Amino acid sequence: MSDTPVMEVAGMSRRREATRQKLLDAAALVFAEVGLDAASVEAICERAGFTRGAFYSNFETKDELFLELAGSVARGRVAVVRERVAALEGEGALELMPTNALEIVQQILDVSADDRLGVLLMSEIRIRALRTPALALAYLAQDEEMLRNVAQIISDIGAARALRFRVPADEAARLMLTVWEAVSVRAVMAGLGDEEMHLRINEELARVAQIIIEPV
Repeated sequence: MSDTPVMEVAGMSRRREATRQKLLDAAALVFAEVGLDAASVEAICERAGFTRGAFYSNFETKDELFLELAGSVARGRVAVVRERVAALEGEGALELMPTNALEIVQQILDVSADDRLGVLLMSEIRIRALRTPALALAYLAQDEEMLRNVAQIISDIGAARALRFRVPADEAARLMLTVWEAVSVRAVMAGLGDEEMHLRINEELARVAQIIIEPV
């Protein structure tokens, strides 16, 4: 039996994924230039080098594309933190961390996926979701996934460091995500650069950590 059909299907799948990613990358660039409402399907396709047909074979609506883009921003945040925790575990450093909440947060969040574009995108998607029930359901599902991931990271850190929390992991995650979002939005409004924004986020999350971590 020939493997050619299987290889052809795999090739088509890779090409489709590449097209989808190019559209997402183009959408991020167009959005950064003109904002969500003014980022037309035509402008996105032109920037990506595709036709409208390529767009609609991958996304039903512009909202679907931007929701996926927002999801990639959220997953990027989690991935950066998860990779940092994994690296510290691999080095054996997680168990040797100090008990000071500020130092714990600084060592784990010394790299951040946040930037001005990501904050703007998440904020505009949230506003649109408030007005669009279908988009709101998708956004809330995405938000719950983010919450579960962060709660798992908190549980893993607690287990590795033998930390005790004053609240369950999911409540701690919700509190930290709320603070993270609020601080990043205020930082963008204040015109802070990415590096200063990361520092501000870490400082505020360290304060939250001091509240939710039981003293040793």
